[in-house]
Amino acid sequence: MPHLSTRTLVDIAASVALILHSAIVVRSVTVSDIQGPAYQSPLKGQTVSNLTGIVTAKSTTGFWIEGPPSDDPRVSSGLSIFSETKSVLASVSVGDLISLSGTVAEFRSSGDPNNLFVTELDSPHAISVLSTNNTVTPLVLGPSGGRNARSPPTEKLSALDTGPDGWLSVPNNQSLVEAVNATLRPGEFGIDFWSSLEGRLVTVREPVALDFENDFGEFWVRGGDWEVTGKNGRGGLTITVGPEGVPDANPEVVIIGSPLDGTKNPTVSLGKTFSDITGIVAYQFGFYYILPLTAPAVISTPDPTIPPATIKPSRDECTLTIGDYNVENMAPTTAHLPAVANHIANFLNSPDIVFLQEIQDNSGEKDDGTVSANVTLSTLATAISAARGATNATYAFLEIAPENDEDGGAPGGNIRTAYLYNATKIGLVPGSPAGGALDATEPVRGADGKVALTFNPGRIDPTNPAWDASRKPLVALWETPHGHRFFTVNLHLTAKLDGSSTQGDARPPVNGGVEQRISQVATIATFIQSLLALDPHATVIVGGDCNEYVQTRAVFAPFDGLLTELDGAAGVPPVERYTYLFDQNSEQLDHLFVSNAVVRRGGLAVEHVHVNNWAPSLSARASDHDPSVARVKVC
Repeated sequence: MPHLSTRTLVDIAASVALILHSAIVVRSVTVSDIQGPAYQSPLKGQTVSNLTGIVTAKSTTGFWIEGPPSDDPRVSSGLSIFSETKSVLASVSVGDLISLSGTVAEFRSSGDPNNLFVTELDSPHAISVLSTNNTVTPLVLGPSGGRNARSPPTEKLSALDTGPDGWLSVPNNQSLVEAVNATLRPGEFGIDFWSSLEGRLVTVREPVALDFENDFGEFWVRGGDWEVTGKNGRGGLTITVGPEGVPDANPEVVIIGSPLDGTKNPTVSLGKTFSDITGIVAYQFGFYYILPLTAPAVISTPDPTIPPATIKPSRDECTLTIGDYNVENMAPTTAHLPAVANHIANFLNSPDIVFLQEIQDNSGEKDDGTVSANVTLSTLATAISAARGATNATYAFLEIAPENDEDGGAPGGNIRTAYLYNATKIGLVPGSPAGGALDATEPVRGADGKVALTFNPGRIDPTNPAWDASRKPLVALWETPHGHRFFTVNLHLTAKLDGSSTQGDARPPVNGGVEQRISQVATIATFIQSLLALDPHATVIVGGDCNEYVQTRAVFAPFDGLLTELDGAAGVPPVERYTYLFDQNSEQLDHLFVSNAVVRRGGLAVEHVHVNNWAPSLSARASDHDPSVARVKVC
């Protein structure tokens, strides 16, 4: 090839640069052109000029504009304009019709790789105010929006949540929203719906709160007239299984963020309703938000009266009442101990046996080597006796102290499972020694031909890696005064830590700790199998804080054919099966399972007593879990 001079190379380079620059400058585009029908802008990285829109709202980091609405429901007509320059912010006011230039960008907030990108215009300049005092009519979401109403879909979050359990399928994180960058399907999928409204000014009519507010005063709502699924009697949305057999993700919700005018959102509780909320649809911290123009007013508050359970202990020794309560890091001096005692005494009606989780050692979170919780348990038992007005009878208690700092939870607290029980109704079957922290109990056939335990009480396979930094299940063999035997397993599976947001990039969302919970349930199932192999008619009750929904069927699959969840067997309506509130969902983390012999006897009942999650405020709760009470026949 011919030799080119340095000057010629410079000229060619300049020409190429000019061509490339021309290729990335786009003129006379609309907001809808920038947003496009997919998650990311088709104009990402390009410079636009003469973009027009009406300013709908301002914040300390920019403002939003809205252009002419698109006929395509996949395409938003709103756009975030990012700038922290005071002169830029001061140059526009809400209601201004402006023209400006800038660079189309995709921004991921907080540096979290699981957050979705937000389409925005960066480096705004050449801003001209074309007219003032213009009005943008908010898009009313829900059926009250009229002819062009937009309503969020129910049930599904993303087309990428493939697998038999949809958004709860295991394994998680099999694809990424932003890598696929699919064309939006807002009529089918919740994340797509909110993405199609990114940057728009919208109104939610008569919003209903689905949880307490978070530390920033933000809270989840659904529209009062929206079509929803899983609605429970308090107005929340319970995780259920949809008509296609896939867990319902309750996507028809949105978070209300901090008001843009600096006002403060009200205190929130489940079922509260508010005045209409108008604001900007935005994405931040892993979720789609509406950033309200101003704080809403409270319109109604649910009745604060919380009824006690109707299930009560029976004089029939064969009818057993069971309480289950995660008492949230309880030590002898814990401030909420009297409230928990009152709940057990007067709302659960002092069950014959209480499965407890998160009982701390006698020194609480002081990491001093203390592991026994006898003072914690005796203090609670005495407080329950006082709360129910008894002057003599108190619960007996049962625990196996863990090794120091080996079972997870707050350092030094040594949380463990434990039992309270009415010693006039039931007692431990004698003949086996009590196990220690590392002693694995096993079912065996005793000299009398009945199934016994090598350690009673004991722990299930406590050195198995499945229980690393987690609570080990506490097993006991009990008998009634006339010798009717039954087994209990009190469990507290590993926590949902380090998961991803349900509206994040990873699909299905990362369910923190799910693999360990699968292993833990499998370990418990192996124990139950060995027990039932010796006595297929054994009465077995397994329960506690599972840190998982039964709709995550991969976790509880090892129980199939061995145990039945009591809620289902007792006919509790699916929408009323919840013991916990998190984000938009009323959800059940606490479960009781029973063997087939218990199901066949009938007479089953379960009630979830919402002493905590129906509280008027977060500060009024004694625990983040609601307790439950059940009735079964053990002989």
